[in-house]
Amino acid sequence: MRQNSRHPSLKGKSVLITGGGSGIGAAHVEAFCAEGAKVTLFDIDRAASEALVETLSPAAETAPVFDHVDLTDIPALRAAIAAAAARQGNIDVLVNNAANDTRHTLEEIDEAYFDDRVAVNLRHLVFAAQAVAPGMAANGGGVIVNTGSITWHAGFAGVPLYAMAKAAIEGLTRSLARDLGQDNIRVNCIIPGWVMTERQLTHWVDDAARARIREMQCLPGSVMPEDIAHMATWLASDDSRMITRQTFVVDGGWI
Repeated sequence: MRQNSRHPSLKGKSVLITGGGSGIGAAHVEAFCAEGAKVTLFDIDRAASEALVETLSPAAETAPVFDHVDLTDIPALRAAIAAAAARQGNIDVLVNNAANDTRHTLEEIDEAYFDDRVAVNLRHLVFAAQAVAPGMAANGGGVIVNTGSITWHAGFAGVPLYAMAKAAIEGLTRSLARDLGQDNIRVNCIIPGWVMTERQLTHWVDDAARARIREMQCLPGSVMPEDIAHMATWLASDDSRMITRQTFVVDGGWI
């Protein structure tokens, strides 16, 4: 990962990253570890997460910790957050990153799939924020970074429920920022562009997709996972101490 600006205020902070085992989440884990934070990552992919921890631990001031958590199981999520806080202190920074952008059509949606997509892409953000907020308030403040998407801004086809959830996250961000601000808890949202993760490259980035990216982005090149992580570390640091209730688009100028 390219290491650009550093944020000394993150040293020793208790950080929780959902979906941290691969893709953008893994970049978040690496970036916060590089800042000297105490990082816990939640994921359902045990193999990828354990491999990431093994890779990052030797160079990390504090080795990251992986907890196998199904974020759709809210009691399990609450218990895992409580365990992480007991282990490394009340959560100072929550990065709500986990999501799944599996393609689907309107015709394919039934009630069970609808509920599942909301659980995977939206519901856990609410309950994770609810679980960490009291500890943040007790600490005198904290930061929640939510992850949106350009899909609904740009009108991508084939992901109606994913786009719905990601649009809702921006509304959630603005509402939580208002509700939690008096406790000095800042809440912001990052909107990634088409990020070149292994999942995207494996499933959806073909020659036609690359041509579309070149056409739509103002900037040449690819949006990489570390570009999103660098925004997150800045938003989590004291360098952005008076910034809340905002969305930050990292998409090479697509939307």
